[in-house]
Amino acid sequence: MNVGILGTGWIAERLAKTLIAMADEGFRCAAAGSRSLEKAQKFIKDFGLEGAKAYGSYEELAKDSDIDLIYIATPHSHHFLHAKLCMEKGRNVLVEKAFTINAAEARELVEIARERKLLLAEAIWTRYMPSRFALEKMLAAKIIGEPYMLLANLGYNNIHMERMYKPELAGGALLDLGVYAINFALSAFGNDIDYIESSADLHESGVDLHDRITIYFKGGKYAQLYASLDEFTDKKGIIRGDKGWLEFENINNCEWIRAHIDGANTVHFDVPEQITGLEYQLMACKKAIGNGEIECPEMPHDEIIRVMEIMDSLRKNWGVKYPMEN
Repeated sequence: MNVGILGTGWIAERLAKTLIAMADEGFRCAAAGSRSLEKAQKFIKDFGLEGAKAYGSYEELAKDSDIDLIYIATPHSHHFLHAKLCMEKGRNVLVEKAFTINAAEARELVEIARERKLLLAEAIWTRYMPSRFALEKMLAAKIIGEPYMLLANLGYNNIHMERMYKPELAGGALLDLGVYAINFALSAFGNDIDYIESSADLHESGVDLHDRITIYFKGGKYAQLYASLDEFTDKKGIIRGDKGWLEFENINNCEWIRAHIDGANTVHFDVPEQITGLEYQLMACKKAIGNGEIECPEMPHDEIIRVMEIMDSLRKNWGVKYPMEN
């Protein structure tokens, strides 16, 4: 499968490394597009992407009919515009999380995908990883009995990075980190939400710096979530049940899962060795395209929109609005 990379930042670099390692599985980086030809050429040279084309504009990349899938690796603020550009040129797209800045943009992209019968997927890698399905199996098997409470946090000291704090780049903890905590909670407890309570500390630029979110699910379950842009947290997920608890090491890229029953470590799941973790979403896209599907079952369109709606409601509650939403 020929993959084009739109944008040449650090996540694009990680994807390039992944594609090189997946050559035996039929993947290759066929092209890279940047805002300047020099940047695209340097990207291809730095990663030894032999035979890949360099484009000095995103539109040129989108026009390349030899590309099976374009990975959108630009800041959150530009995901909608760049995904729309690519789909209007007939390209399947995999959009880095957060999918868009709001649900309205997400709905419009989904409509375009349906009209043009193109794959539209979100690169929220945790939804595609083996650890996600291992967790679901453990919960379904009721290893810890009936789960009732979930705790999850994700924090890095990234506030010095421009895209993290600038409103014009749709910065803030929620779209970059809180989105993982929300996805973790929904993967574990489903979508039957009763109501949500939240609060946030805002950065001087106006974006959210620390997020505290409690999701109450119908039936009595609840999830307490925390995300931070200026501190390192332990990144753990804990799910408590009436017979024990599950410990999920690193909700951003799981290292292992342990089940504790009566205080004992009774079940242990080690994640398979991975290239970078991005390979799972690429394989899902390849399978979906091969089957003529416009969405990946691991993260279907309805779920993408649902997460965006939750984040819209949170930002509204905090008074966080991006300039491009006016």
